[in-house]
Amino acid sequence: MDSFLPVQVSWTPQTAASGSDFYPYTNNAGTVAGISGGDFCVMAADTRQSFGVGYLINTRYQPKMFKLSNGSVLGTSGFYADGLTLIKRINQRLEWYKHAHDKEMSTPALAQLLSITLYSKRFFPYYARVLLGGLDLEGHGVVYGYDSIGSYEPCLARATGSGGSLIQPFLDNQIYRKTPLGILQAPHTLDQVKAVMRDSFTSATERDIQTGDYLELFIITAQGVDVEKYDLRKD
Repeated sequence: MDSFLPVQVSWTPQTAASGSDFYPYTNNAGTVAGISGGDFCVMAADTRQSFGVGYLINTRYQPKMFKLSNGSVLGTSGFYADGLTLIKRINQRLEWYKHAHDKEMSTPALAQLLSITLYSKRFFPYYARVLLGGLDLEGHGVVYGYDSIGSYEPCLARATGSGGSLIQPFLDNQIYRKTPLGILQAPHTLDQVKAVMRDSFTSATERDIQTGDYLELFIITAQGVDVEKYDLRKD
């Protein structure tokens, strides 16, 4: 009897664009970032959605940050359909939790739930780069960064997406205060953090064609979530 040999299929965005092979993902790109403060958290994302192959724009306004029912904010970059599916699944779990426990899920608990949700899809992962921001149990700002299969960590500042490699070094210097003399962490006010976010995205749009059009800032405090919108480069 002949032995069974699995068929080897090469999946690449280039072959997917030519139609020769099925490719389940596309990269709609864009950039998301988050900075945590003493009693606040600022999450930011541009609104440009690219086609994924070449310099093609699907739309100039497609939000990448989403306010969840418990007051946390979840940002996704990458394949928009996967990110949207993940948002809907998480919101559903938050609703179930509220009905079962008669209270909102805390941001640290949500961070663990999001990790488990991503890990459950490890064999066919969500093609989304994810950041979660909110307030912890003591009211301090917190940002959680994730890889594609759910490994995560809390951090002061994190950027991901097509412009993440451009913004992260700037955040390392401005927020973590990393210098040749060592790491000198210092507290930042909300206005300072908002200025850093605007400057970092303005700079990123000069080098990343998949980031641009508008910047949305989600400011999370004990009073709720406020949204601010700023213009970015549109070419």
